[in-house]
Amino acid sequence: MKNICVVTSTRAEYGLLYWLMKEIENDKKLQLQLIVTGSHLSPEFGMTIKEIEKEFKIDKKIEMLLSSDSKIGISKSMGLLQISIAEAFEELKPDFLVVLGDRYELIPIVSTAVVFNIPVVHLHGGEITQGAIDEYFRHAVTKMSYLHFTSTEEYKKRVIQMGEEPNRVFNVGAFGVENIFRLKLLNKKEFEDSINFKLNKKNLLITYHPETLNTQNTKKDFKEILDVLDELKDTNFIFTKANSDTNGRIINKMIDEYVSKNGNKAISFDSLGQIRYLSALKHVDAVIGNSSSGIIEAPSFKTATINIGNRQKGRIKAKSIIDCEPKKESIKKAFEKLYSKEFQELLKSVKNPYQKEKYPSKKVVDVLKNFEVKSSKNFYDMECKGIK
Repeated sequence: MKNICVVTSTRAEYGLLYWLMKEIENDKKLQLQLIVTGSHLSPEFGMTIKEIEKEFKIDKKIEMLLSSDSKIGISKSMGLLQISIAEAFEELKPDFLVVLGDRYELIPIVSTAVVFNIPVVHLHGGEITQGAIDEYFRHAVTKMSYLHFTSTEEYKKRVIQMGEEPNRVFNVGAFGVENIFRLKLLNKKEFEDSINFKLNKKNLLITYHPETLNTQNTKKDFKEILDVLDELKDTNFIFTKANSDTNGRIINKMIDEYVSKNGNKAISFDSLGQIRYLSALKHVDAVIGNSSSGIIEAPSFKTATINIGNRQKGRIKAKSIIDCEPKKESIKKAFEKLYSKEFQELLKSVKNPYQKEKYPSKKVVDVLKNFEVKSSKNFYDMECKGIK
């Protein structure tokens, strides 16, 4: 049997990895090894390890989060993780390591895997997010990885452009979209009961994270958003809190203050979990903020997204996404467009560019079972191959 080690460090990434872990767990030729770290082990971020323990056997729990989300605090967390992940790899001896996305936690994890000669499987490579430091981490992980599973054909070409051999790169679509097909989502009443909150005539899901390449404006930018929300009539707000990036705590404190003053129309969660979060996408008018879920999953529900600022700048986007600046007037114009008759009509025919394979996790498992790993990988030089 091949030992397939999956590492998860955040609630969002766990939701995307869920079905892949189930497929690995249920395959007779594969053995799932699970390492849980990061914000999963933090009470401040919802202690989401409890959700994981209900579904999977956890092989290693690695504490890494410090009480600070400063640049120094995050850097120290990365160092702490590198020490512990080495000990975990020495004990578990995985045949493959599976990681997803672009979080800073991946750098100590993947670089250690390279030292241990463990082939890395990277999901969602080749994407661009110009407003986040994660942009650098994603491409660095790509270069340290052996197998690649991208969410669009354009992203596949970009990974190849970075020197990865085409036979090691697969476009399978987005893993978040798979959840939509495989999870039984809640109807309106079930959803309201699950969050103990009644929906209004209009409803919005707000998920906003710091722009990690522009941290000095976090408080100012989020206040602009809250000021616009405050002017909306007959509208209820469901907030999900920011992640453990630099200045995430600033946003979370502002959410707490807003909800405490507006309990009649606003509610917040450290983590909604996959079923409730996707159900929310189904029942709200739009996702507001800068979460990748507004870009990747929301279009499959034909739900609009008001994408604020630069965190997701560079991603391929469906026509359901309205881009705006974190300025009051720009956000107000985005809301005018959202509720316009023309835009509401357009939503009915929106297609999600990230929707390809219905079950991308099955494709990954097939490759893991059958792919023959060479002792080293060659740099694929497109110009030398005559590709323009």
